[in-house]
Amino acid sequence: MSINITMPALSPTMEEGKLAKWHVKEGDSVSSGDVIAEIETDKATMEVEAVDEGKIGKIVVPEGTDNVKVNAVIAVLLTEGESAADVTAAPAAAPKAAASEAPAKTPSPGAGAPTSPPKGEVGQEAAAATPLPGGRGPSVARGEGALAATNGARVFASPLARRLAKEAGIDVGAINGSGPHGRVVRSDVEAVKSGRSQLKAAPAAVPAGGASLPLGMGKQQVMALYEDGSYEIVPNDGMRKVVASRLTEAKQTIPHFYLSLDCRIDALMEAREKINAAAPLKDGKPVYKLSVNDFVMKAWALALQKVPTANATWAVDSILYHKRSDVAVAVAVPGGLFTPVVKSADTKTLRQISDEVKDLAGRARNKKLAPHEYQGGSSSVSNLGMYGITQFSAVINPPHGTILAVGVGEERVYAEKGQVKVGQFMTVTCACDHRAVDGALGAELLAAFKALIETPVMMLA
Repeated sequence: MSINITMPALSPTMEEGKLAKWHVKEGDSVSSGDVIAEIETDKATMEVEAVDEGKIGKIVVPEGTDNVKVNAVIAVLLTEGESAADVTAAPAAAPKAAASEAPAKTPSPGAGAPTSPPKGEVGQEAAAATPLPGGRGPSVARGEGALAATNGARVFASPLARRLAKEAGIDVGAINGSGPHGRVVRSDVEAVKSGRSQLKAAPAAVPAGGASLPLGMGKQQVMALYEDGSYEIVPNDGMRKVVASRLTEAKQTIPHFYLSLDCRIDALMEAREKINAAAPLKDGKPVYKLSVNDFVMKAWALALQKVPTANATWAVDSILYHKRSDVAVAVAVPGGLFTPVVKSADTKTLRQISDEVKDLAGRARNKKLAPHEYQGGSSSVSNLGMYGITQFSAVINPPHGTILAVGVGEERVYAEKGQVKVGQFMTVTCACDHRAVDGALGAELLAAFKALIETPVMMLA
């Protein structure tokens, strides 16, 4: 009997991925352990191995296909005695919810005919709207509430219409609704998609100094602001979608506050120069070269140990206080960002941290990280000093409780005991989740970091 090969889950949170490449073709024989495909998630590209042996009878999902659901059938493996003629079409598994949610087909209205909602959908919408106390108008049950329209008014849409509009990249607030009380229904979305109906006119340009543009503008509304041909459309890949989702979640749910101070790093730069100069040579090159960021990672990990109540993450009804300093480091990659985690950074030497960060960053840029290498951690370090940035505030990476933003090390003039001197300074900014880390606690953490980074010999104690 033929065996279905399904889309694997590469992490506990993975719901879908991209079938990046097939290493086999129909008719090829495979054995258990053979690499048959590459699966690309938002963070990594992983190889898929065959579990059983047999012959590839049918490839259901072609390479390059995006948004393939976990457990969907991607290929069919023939066992001994079977031929390709025995394989029937094996459609990808569809979510059960989608089948139950989809209403029965209704005939499309003719040209110029009014677009009325399907009978089942009208009932669904009528049941969703319930009057609020005091005659304040309808509300919609279970997340089916009014959405903010682009002109500041409220717009109502059925759950199905909202889902279809989202899949089509259409702002539901720009669709003319034909349902009860102007509610947007499925047929309205389909009319826009087919060109039988036009979107509402985009709002007039806001004069300088006036109100800002509304939040949540849809793709069509954004495009309407620019002349055709004056831009190039590049669809967002999985990584960019996840980055956007997580940062939106962070700013909407985490009450950030920021603390900044200047660190004098003359002693650090001197120690770094001496350590690098003492590095042994291999093939004429030093076997290691420490960066300023390696010292920052070590100092931040030790500071989290010195102020353990700041080594915390918010868990809704609890706070998790972590025993280890698992510190993530922000790595910029084309089209997005990775935050691989250096586990137990407080117990590792500067050289170990340097080697591990280089390895993680290299594999991050090639999308070769395993999920356990970029998940977890309690804090992060984001360093833009190499770009000449003096100071910035970073967004906390959920569920972390803090993130340290590091600026460039530069010479500055300062006063000491009535004398004008010149020294090397670096500005750092700590963003804290106020639910888990209060202001005084965040200040204590940053002070502990400052003491370590300004006296690097303390990191060796």
